[in-house]
Amino acid sequence: MDELKRAVREGRVELPRVGEVSRVEPPVPIPYAVRIDGHEVMAISEYLTSLALSDARPLTVRSYAHDLLRWWRILSVIEMSWERATREDVEVMVGWLRYANNPQRNRSQTSATQPGSINLNTGKPILKAGYSPSTINHALTVLYCFYEYHSAFGRGPVVNPVPSSPDRRRRMGHTSNTPTQHRHRRSPLRQRQPQKAPRSIPDTSWHELVAVLKHDRDRAIFELAVSSGARASELLGVCGRHVDWGEGRVWVVSKGSTTLSPVPVSPLAFHYLAAYFNQTGVATADEHLWGTLRGPRRALTYWALRRVLQRANDELGTNWSFHDIRHTAATRMSKDPELSLVEVQTIMRHRHLTTTEMYLLPRMEDLIDKMQEHFARPRPTKVYTSGYAADDIAAVFGE
Repeated sequence: MDELKRAVREGRVELPRVGEVSRVEPPVPIPYAVRIDGHEVMAISEYLTSLALSDARPLTVRSYAHDLLRWWRILSVIEMSWERATREDVEVMVGWLRYANNPQRNRSQTSATQPGSINLNTGKPILKAGYSPSTINHALTVLYCFYEYHSAFGRGPVVNPVPSSPDRRRRMGHTSNTPTQHRHRRSPLRQRQPQKAPRSIPDTSWHELVAVLKHDRDRAIFELAVSSGARASELLGVCGRHVDWGEGRVWVVSKGSTTLSPVPVSPLAFHYLAAYFNQTGVATADEHLWGTLRGPRRALTYWALRRVLQRANDELGTNWSFHDIRHTAATRMSKDPELSLVEVQTIMRHRHLTTTEMYLLPRMEDLIDKMQEHFARPRPTKVYTSGYAADDIAAVFGE
């Protein structure tokens, strides 16, 4: 068994594709459940029910369900029940996530930019072959909360198998009226997450990206995103009644909420949207704005939109993501002297002003252009007050 755990921890074992996260229809409080061999895993459902009753968003519940399903698959490989899991078993999961092959990182062409390298056209790193540190930390958080929930009812291990930092617990337990941000040590098994500056698309690269798009639908989505800063999931949920042509805005359901919020849209985006409607017909009030182009009209999914961007990246040799478009929108707004930082925060719907402040940092592309101008300028010559002899100046200043 020790050899098997070592093999899983080193990522040399492929997890069995057992179980699924399935949608649950109302009136059951949980929107998603985990089923293995057709049977619902009640330990997971009980925790997800508590999560849903705590007003967690359905997508959050689904994300937690997928992390717990992965945990169940690892436990099935090492032949361990969830009630008897220990820290050693959690370490097996962390090791597997660090070193196992992530299918989303695979490249069909050996000549394509490989995981872990840098795309020279964008300057963005290609994601490594394993799972990202944020994914590992999210999985640890899900497991810690899962076992804390069951521990309150006397179920599961006596000690939570996911370790936590005592320093963090002390910090979280301390209350103060001052908004001081305390630094604390990472808990054991938690991965180091580097602070990454937002990466926006330069104007030249943006024009190249829009130029390779094949349909006005795609151009309309991209221009809506770059002018409003809306996320992909927010734009895909827009229906016909959410478009306000007269006021130049679109209503979206913001991330983490259930209410509609208006976002401004540029005239160019409306131009592409009108061209798209001329080809496919105007969306009705309750119909999704974006539809498929082949076969019966269906609502455009996130994966289909992602594939549109992937085809454009393949043609340009870039690795832009749709969230880079949101970064581009925030960067353009923050560089406009007529817009205050608070106004940009309101348009981007950032919860904290510190998030908006990150977009004030200069882009490396702009710095390179400025440095080239700096190199081209002649060095300033020193001018001394008349009346001093050249020999005296050379003796004092070493010239």
